[in-house]
Amino acid sequence: MTVTAGRWHLLSGAFRPFFMLAALWMAGSILMWVPLYMGHVELPTAFAPRDWHIHAMLFGGVPPIIAGFTLTAVSSWTGRPTIAGQPLAILALVWFAGRIAVSVSALLGPVGAAVIDLAFPLALAAVLGREVVLAGNWRNLRVVGLILMLALANAGFHAEATINGLADVSVRAALSAVLMLILLMGGRITPAFTRNWLKARGETKLPAPFDRFDAAAMVVSGLAFVAWTIVPDWSGTAVALGLAGLMTGARLTRWRGLATRGEPLLLVLHVAIASVAVGFVVEALAILWPAAIDPAAALHLWTAGSVGLTVLGVMTRVSRGHTGRPLAAGKLEVFIYALVSAGALLRMAAPYMNAAYYHLIGCAGTLWAAAFLTFAIGYARVLAGPRVDKTL
Repeated sequence: MTVTAGRWHLLSGAFRPFFMLAALWMAGSILMWVPLYMGHVELPTAFAPRDWHIHAMLFGGVPPIIAGFTLTAVSSWTGRPTIAGQPLAILALVWFAGRIAVSVSALLGPVGAAVIDLAFPLALAAVLGREVVLAGNWRNLRVVGLILMLALANAGFHAEATINGLADVSVRAALSAVLMLILLMGGRITPAFTRNWLKARGETKLPAPFDRFDAAAMVVSGLAFVAWTIVPDWSGTAVALGLAGLMTGARLTRWRGLATRGEPLLLVLHVAIASVAVGFVVEALAILWPAAIDPAAALHLWTAGSVGLTVLGVMTRVSRGHTGRPLAAGKLEVFIYALVSAGALLRMAAPYMNAAYYHLIGCAGTLWAAAFLTFAIGYARVLAGPRVDKTL
């Protein structure tokens, strides 16, 4: 039977299935990770438990959110019809096959698992690239390039884990690609959404448009990530990271983020990018003073904090906007943002708590997973149901 978007609302836009699948995967994999980390359960994966967890987050949970956002946005970028129906269902199945393959990779073998796992990011880059090229929308090839970088890092992850037993360089490369995508896309949508929101309220002082300073900040951030990926312990890397943090923070001051404090749906995007800026500085301090700043705590500011807040902020806003609902956060959205923030803060604090370390890890994981599970439950009808009229 041919699946059509008209009969299946869940397949009428890429954000619908991919946001739901990603939320369920993020929640489920963290709830699995905590007992896996503590040695209570085992998975038939060829990856070490730490690597399975990292892979589940960076290469399992983040890419479908990227897919949901970019495949929805590409229609407005190019003016071409949205990707829906059977092609969308096939792409979702390819993603799901990758999750199974990695989790049972000890049975499949490293090569077979890698081939199945890499099929999704490569297919996503191909689909997105085709739309961009056919429309001649060349500037958005940068997004395709970052997705390909993530796919390359994924391939490196499989190779490192197989050869060395643990992945290292590829983890930093993958996180760098994800954070650069946040700075690229977040740096585009955050001031744009803020500008529209302020204009609707009669404000005349608006966020500054993208200019040479923004471009310079992006270049410095990219170079800092390259240095961090290749030579993470070098003092020069710390200098580059610190400069990137200061420049990213300076960008934020031009976007009027404080003016959005009455609308959490917007404020969360500003806070997410602010956490990337702070993460640059904390990571720099962890390099210079590793005895004082725990590297794992610094890393989780970016992963649990920046990535967690960004993806939930984007998923809630896109889901509401593209289903015709008001672009305003309610108690559900605020609760989701509070849960993921609390989980991130506890995870960052855990290395400093000595005897309470494992308890905090469990609490942090539970809160973080609860944020995504709350999104999945609270937005199930939104994502699976028809578009509504904002005036209703």
